[in-house]
Amino acid sequence: MAILDKAASDPCAKMSGLALDYCRSGSKGGGSKCTDIPGPAKDLCESGGAGGGGSGITDSASEEVKRLADSLIGTLKSLIASKRSWAPHDATSGLYKPFLELGQHLAVAIFVCVIVVCALTAWQGVPRLRQMGASTGSALVAVAGMAAVPGAVALLNRAISAAFSAAFDSDETTLFGAISHDMESGADAKNPLAILIIISALVVALAFAALVFLTRNLGILAFVCMAPLVLASMARSGDVSAVRAWAQRLLGLMFCPFALLLVAPFVKAAQGSLVVDAVLLVAADALMLRMIFHGVPYVGPRVAGAIRELVERHTTNPIGHAMVRAGVPKVYEQENSPRGHRTVETPGRAMHQDRGVLYAAYGVKQRERSPRLTTESAIANAQREAGRSAQISQARREAREAAGYPTPRRTAASASADAAGGQPPQVPSRPAQAPAARPRPPEPRNQ
Repeated sequence: MAILDKAASDPCAKMSGLALDYCRSGSKGGGSKCTDIPGPAKDLCESGGAGGGGSGITDSASEEVKRLADSLIGTLKSLIASKRSWAPHDATSGLYKPFLELGQHLAVAIFVCVIVVCALTAWQGVPRLRQMGASTGSALVAVAGMAAVPGAVALLNRAISAAFSAAFDSDETTLFGAISHDMESGADAKNPLAILIIISALVVALAFAALVFLTRNLGILAFVCMAPLVLASMARSGDVSAVRAWAQRLLGLMFCPFALLLVAPFVKAAQGSLVVDAVLLVAADALMLRMIFHGVPYVGPRVAGAIRELVERHTTNPIGHAMVRAGVPKVYEQENSPRGHRTVETPGRAMHQDRGVLYAAYGVKQRERSPRLTTESAIANAQREAGRSAQISQARREAREAAGYPTPRRTAASASADAAGGQPPQVPSRPAQAPAARPRPPEPRNQ
């Protein structure tokens, strides 16, 4: 009887789990019914009891979409300009230490060789003494700077990441700030299609940001590990051309995320519309492709070219083709001709040139690369110049006809006109010249 009385007094006795918590919270007199329910069930209870039928569930879904967009934007920022790079933080790193020791030994070896050569040729006077002094100072600078490269790159990368985050979180005039603002109070913030478009654009941008993250960090790591070998080349004769090329590539690689700031001037005009924000984000994706192409040497152009081939092979949408072609242009090898179409250096030729600078700093002569175009580039160049070549040929034929010289085209036209019964145009004949008088043979003299 006690059990039956307890069941009659407690209607929730036969329930368990979340249903029991919900039942008991509803049986209490005061306060909210959902205060004692933990986890997602509490959110569902509050959204269901908010009054107005299913409006609570709709508001909860919109909040989840906004949180998803904010998390995607945060992931984009952390990938494009990551605070942590894969470069070593100090000279004692197990990845950097072998390269550092190799560079130091190489710099000392080059310095000793220079001193020996200068001592053997000391009779040449001031030029050899100047070379010895330059090599001594450069070797000391190179050895001292080798250990400072990892720390300097780590600090610079952290500063660039902070500046990038501050620039994109400054106000609502930036692209990601405008997207976050328009998700809450935009003109089409309640439009499910606009929200779907912006979420899709953010997912696509996230894929490109992952590519930027991989290529950028791997490139920084490769350039930092190559630093001792490049700096050791200064010990030969104070030649800094290889160091300058290395520094330009590394700095361009580290500062490439700021290329996205070029979209910022157009954000203010598009503020308030999620659809226009999505269009700007797609344009930023094309700019990110350009950033991979120009900001990351050697690796970036190959990755970007593979992306273009993949999109063109599996997509028939002309808008997609136009976007990848705008981000990844066709690449032709550099010609030695002073005129003609402006070409872009291919990754292989750029790598060959930089390697030649480094080899020259060590005194090694590299095999010259042929200045001729490859077969594919020559075919593309001929197709591109077809109209210009036809106009030049036509102008040459007209000039020859005006001067009165027969041409193969004119002879063929005359033959076809004769076959059709027409009169071919008369060729102006040159004035006939009288034949020169032959000298008369001398008359025989009478003996």
